[in-house]
Amino acid sequence: MPDKVRIVIVGAGFGGMAAAKALRRSPAQVTLVDRTNHHLFQPLLYQVATAALSPADIATANRVLLRGNPNIHVQMAEVLGVDVAAREVLLDDERRLSYDYLVLATGAAYSFFGNEAWRPYSLVLKSLDDALTIRARLLAAFERAEQSGDPAEVRRLLTFAIVGGGPTGVELAGTIAELARTTLARDFTCIDPRKTRVVLCEAGPRLLAAFDPSLSAYAAEALATLGVEVRTGKAVQAIDATGLMLGDERINTGAVLWCAGTEARPVARWLAAAAAPNGAVKVAADCSVPGHPEIFAIGDVASFDHGGGRPLPGLAPVAKQQGAFVGRLLAARIARRREPEAFRYRDYGTMAVIGRSRAVAVLGGLRLKGFLAWLAWSLVHLMLLVDFRSRLLVYVNWSWAWFTYGRGARLLTGRMQREGKPNGDLKS
Repeated sequence: MPDKVRIVIVGAGFGGMAAAKALRRSPAQVTLVDRTNHHLFQPLLYQVATAALSPADIATANRVLLRGNPNIHVQMAEVLGVDVAAREVLLDDERRLSYDYLVLATGAAYSFFGNEAWRPYSLVLKSLDDALTIRARLLAAFERAEQSGDPAEVRRLLTFAIVGGGPTGVELAGTIAELARTTLARDFTCIDPRKTRVVLCEAGPRLLAAFDPSLSAYAAEALATLGVEVRTGKAVQAIDATGLMLGDERINTGAVLWCAGTEARPVARWLAAAAAPNGAVKVAADCSVPGHPEIFAIGDVASFDHGGGRPLPGLAPVAKQQGAFVGRLLAARIARRREPEAFRYRDYGTMAVIGRSRAVAVLGGLRLKGFLAWLAWSLVHLMLLVDFRSRLLVYVNWSWAWFTYGRGARLLTGRMQREGKPNGDLKS
């Protein structure tokens, strides 16, 4: 038995980072493992994808956030599994990390609901690489359209379909429409970016299903004023290299952005644990995995029932609160102090931005829409950024964009692959 208790945290997202910070003063040896070297503020990832922000504006190196804490070690590696019997985490370089306690905060990936053939032709938004791929695809579409003499090809290139009417889909649809109709409107001579077609596809009866119906209706109306075509009640039937089938309608597109659903990373399979339909591990009241009191699952990878059989939503505040809770619990257990009671989520509200000066928000019993909701959204997101540098950069970029309608992250670099492949070129 080593002198120090060994705690391994897998994932440097909101949950993992909160757990690590809660253990900063603990005598335990804490190891944080992530496939990247940075903590990403995912709620603003769509703004990187639409050229409003640069990657460094919303991401900070893990070592920077955790420096000055000699008990915390940061490693960049891919976790492939867990040997529960040996209490070891298996890494992609064939190393093994031993643990006394394990915190799994691996997050979620997009689910295509069994239609894996659609994945190569769809763009998703979960990482900085994803955001940069979408940004390149969007900007390159306008460049290719400017060079094309074929009206049908120009229409296809300047048509963008977003699948999924949740907050991410709504935010992307509104921002792409604004990018085309304001930022790019005067930059081209052979095409008119204002004729860009943005189609938001939602299989359910309304957008933002988790919000009050009145706020969903406002979001649909606000998107319509931006020129977004909102299609509800029809499911996608097929996606290929040049577009999709929405019900019985063919929509030829320059890009399909998939925001329709998520599934947890394969932690349940690693642990042979009970899982919810989306693959998330069913956890106990203290976020531990039943039968394994030394293993905890938090954030999107956990299914936490907070009453009535309703799992907590996959939101950043849920992950942060669970991470902080588990960190405090472990610190108390190691110090042989009284452990905190069962985890309780404090719901401070949900928000979704639609475009410039328009958003919807539910804050407690208060429902907001329009400019006031947008202002609340802006202030909350600025304060949630992890460091002062990020807050300053985002504030400056937002202010500049507000007064000038400009976007400062519009460079295209590198060579894209051919169309039809992941991250593919836009040539026919």
